[in-house]
Amino acid sequence: MDAETIRELFRDFGPVDVRRMFGGVGVFVDGLMIAIVTRDDAVYLKADDATIPAFEQEGLRPFSYATKAGRHSLTSYWRMPDRLYDDPEELARWARDAHATAQRKAVEAAKSRPAKSRPAKSRPAKSPPAKSRPAKRSTKKR
Repeated sequence: MDAETIRELFRDFGPVDVRRMFGGVGVFVDGLMIAIVTRDDAVYLKADDATIPAFEQEGLRPFSYATKAGRHSLTSYWRMPDRLYDDPEELARWARDAHATAQRKAVEAAKSRPAKSRPAKSRPAKSPPAKSRPAKRSTKKR
């Protein structure tokens, strides 16, 4: 799915930025990723404990990918219901939920980061007094 098709898919939600990543693309709003679109054009929306039940009711699964050690699931992104591809209004509702999830996660992440402490003002180190050297005498004849 190309970037223009993705923007068209989300048109009822509002403008989105589409960026290539990991062999697919990320869908961003206000700098927050709200969806992943895979190579096979499957859309996965950002989800959390508040929104995952809606995906589960639809019989959907989280995003997963193959690794050398087997499959890995990314439970923060869930497959979008297929019917939403043909229902821009309902897709907009799900996208708003994904955006709200991304905002909640951003706030949680900001709260969990340690506060940056300001370094105490340091005084410049005193340099030792310059040693005076005797002036060099010129050996040139005048």
